[in-house]
Amino acid sequence: MQNGLLLTFVGLYLAATLAVGWWASRKVKTTADFVIAGKNLPMFMVACALFATWFGSETVMGASSEFAQHGILGVIEDPFGAALCLFLAGLLIARPLYNLKILTFNDFFRLRFNKAAEITSACFMVPSYFSWITAQIIAMAIILQSISGLEKHWGVLICTSLVLVYTYIGGMWSVAVTDFIQTIIIIIGMAALAVEMVLRVGGWDQMIASAPPNFFQFFPDANPPDSIAWVAAWMTIGLGSIPQQDVFQRVMSAKSENTSVRACYTSGVMYLSIAMLPLIICFCGRILYPELLEGDTQMMIPTMVLQHSGPGMQILFFGALLSAILSTCSGAMLAPATVIGENLVRPLFKQVTDAQLLQIMRLSVVFVAVITGTMALMRHNIYELVGESSALSLVSLFTPLMAGLYWRRASSGGAIMSMLAGMAVWLLTMLLLPEQEQTDPAATGWQIWLGIPPMLYGFAAGIAGMLIGSYIFPDKQKAVR
Repeated sequence: MQNGLLLTFVGLYLAATLAVGWWASRKVKTTADFVIAGKNLPMFMVACALFATWFGSETVMGASSEFAQHGILGVIEDPFGAALCLFLAGLLIARPLYNLKILTFNDFFRLRFNKAAEITSACFMVPSYFSWITAQIIAMAIILQSISGLEKHWGVLICTSLVLVYTYIGGMWSVAVTDFIQTIIIIIGMAALAVEMVLRVGGWDQMIASAPPNFFQFFPDANPPDSIAWVAAWMTIGLGSIPQQDVFQRVMSAKSENTSVRACYTSGVMYLSIAMLPLIICFCGRILYPELLEGDTQMMIPTMVLQHSGPGMQILFFGALLSAILSTCSGAMLAPATVIGENLVRPLFKQVTDAQLLQIMRLSVVFVAVITGTMALMRHNIYELVGESSALSLVSLFTPLMAGLYWRRASSGGAIMSMLAGMAVWLLTMLLLPEQEQTDPAATGWQIWLGIPPMLYGFAAGIAGMLIGSYIFPDKQKAVR
């Protein structure tokens, strides 16, 4: 009976999401409406959309799982690195990119460098989203399975279809409006559950006193392997997700340059504070129900709510969780689709009307949905999938983007060499470095070099490629308009 009530609510919620997406789709007339909401969104709506970029399955299920097992040091990547990304987006990219007449990051690569840099960057950016979207679809399917017994493959099909439909019809307008509503639901649901769990434990002081030794340690131990891993965790999302199209679209959808910057800073504060709620919830669950640590810790919070909460709290929590995942997944699905349409398909034709480009982008949404839905049937670990996504963009796109914005001598040859070198070295070191030595805290001497995370080698190779390529193949200086 209780599960039937919850399942009914979930069905109504998903139907309401489709209805809101359809309503918002009426505003889509041009590709600019579809990609960046016509640059018409107010500050708080942009901030909610930016907040929703990261607050998804990885935060509620992946990060909380890591926190339950490893404490604060296990979640530096998210939420701390993710909040850093939002602050840096306001500091580094919002102002210089806002007034450019571009729809994607890759358009900037064409204006600043050349078409080859545009296409190369697009080829690297598109696959960086597949793991991220897959993680969200898996999470939604797991939730449906936990509350209804629905097999995973059916859950994947339903969830992929739902996100596809309202992203296809409404683009960024649907994403922004649903993100705004979903953010409110997230805050209410997570805050209510966090308060209830802290009270069950016996209060804040009792909760802190129950922590294992060093559970709330923020800085790593004083040895090179731990320090390197800590820095890498900050960089994975903190820097790696700056050159991501979903962040760009939300930043550029603001109604003014100042609105865009303020929205970035506001969303960073929102994320860092609200993302602590699932960590608190999970930590309380660790104290009250330690047996849940023996199962799939990604499902610790949903299982705890289903087994130890009443129907009212279940509805609040699962409403918040579905909101978090849907808002993240829709924006993530839209991002590579716009890059495919604008930067990979459009150049193949001599002339494409705006209406035709809009249709190409919508068909690209279908393509992305098929790829990620298929991947969701074959993968499981949410936290690993998210890390893969951000590391790919860090090694290939961050350096040429920053150099293009802030180094006058950055050239198209340097940009392409940076992308290729960063990606090649990252893939090579992932293949060659033994996993056990990458995480060995007792490593010394040459073992420290083997223990450096592969993405840091890729990141260093990208910087070297930019420097060498720009000096060997200089461009004539040109202004970006």
